[in-house]
Amino acid sequence: MIDRKEIIEIAENYTYDDVRIGAIASHSGLDVFDGAVEEGFNTYAVCRNGREKTYANYFRSKRDAQGNVIRGIVDDYVCYDGFDEVLLKENQQQLVDTNTLFIPNRSFTSYCSIDEIENNFAVPLVGSRNMLRSEERGLDQDYYWLLEKAGLPFPEKINDPQDIDALCIVKLPHAVKKLERGFFTAGTYNEYVEKSESLIKQGVITREALAEARIERYVIGPVFNFDLFYSPIEEEMEKVELLGIDWRFETSLDGHVRLPAPQQMTLAEHQLTPEYTVCGHNSATLRESLLEKVFELAEVYVKASQEYYDPGVIGPFCLQTCIDKDLNFYIYDVAPRVGGGTNVHMSVGHPYGNTLWRKPMSTGRRVAMEIKRAIDTDQLGMIVT
Repeated sequence: MIDRKEIIEIAENYTYDDVRIGAIASHSGLDVFDGAVEEGFNTYAVCRNGREKTYANYFRSKRDAQGNVIRGIVDDYVCYDGFDEVLLKENQQQLVDTNTLFIPNRSFTSYCSIDEIENNFAVPLVGSRNMLRSEERGLDQDYYWLLEKAGLPFPEKINDPQDIDALCIVKLPHAVKKLERGFFTAGTYNEYVEKSESLIKQGVITREALAEARIERYVIGPVFNFDLFYSPIEEEMEKVELLGIDWRFETSLDGHVRLPAPQQMTLAEHQLTPEYTVCGHNSATLRESLLEKVFELAEVYVKASQEYYDPGVIGPFCLQTCIDKDLNFYIYDVAPRVGGGTNVHMSVGHPYGNTLWRKPMSTGRRVAMEIKRAIDTDQLGMIVT
């Protein structure tokens, strides 16, 4: 792991009145850039050739003579053939030379080598560099390991597919779509074999990935992604904040649930098993009597992260949960960085973040506000790694 002292020294040598906020132009990049602009920062989008127009054209910013943004959110951008080119020494140096604070998102950790990010990416990250690896399911100290250490609830793991005796979900990567899932459900071992063989034949999953798949008991209930924030520099109020809640639109799962049962029964083999590819998000709120439980889960997660991943989670993180019929929470995924669904409350904020801060407060804006507060109080080293 790159020495945090080295990163803090780099950040402390920045020209603070000319700091800009950069991110991979994907995932929740728009939220990051929108929030940065709201708090008065310039923005820098790291784009990939062939999918850059959203940022380089359609959301490109225009500022007036006084420097105020009157349209758009992307001030400057660069286009590479691959996102991982941001790791090249000369491109890192360009970020440092322009006082860029980098906000990690899922596309950053998916398209760029985790080893390179941890050991050689000498650019200040706002967040916890050493926690990004915990998101990789199946590693020795992944987020399941941390949840277990913390005593937090998560779906029961099934070690052997022959032990499937009720509805389970099989978690493994999609064979073709790099960021997506090849998940499927099964209620019996025979169904597991039948579905997995069909998906292998269709090229959706691989036999190698299936051998490493995680099988969990399926929790029947709604899904809530809690977009949370931890501030290490807050001195007077609570350090843990709930900013928003989102849930996902997933193909072709959402298409299946819109079909009446007779139509579902007539689907062809390649249509029978729905895919869980996330294609959008929506906003949600939670019954008030359950909110305190969310804060309890967040507090325990933060404390465990500090114990096992010093200095622990910094800034935005997301606990992805489902709730059963008895109102029990189960954490099925954790994002130790900006969540994937935060674009739903960019610009307009979210009821929880807005209520807390008395103004439109998205995750992106909260990150930018934390940067501004850290600079103003000479504590930037507390929020970068």
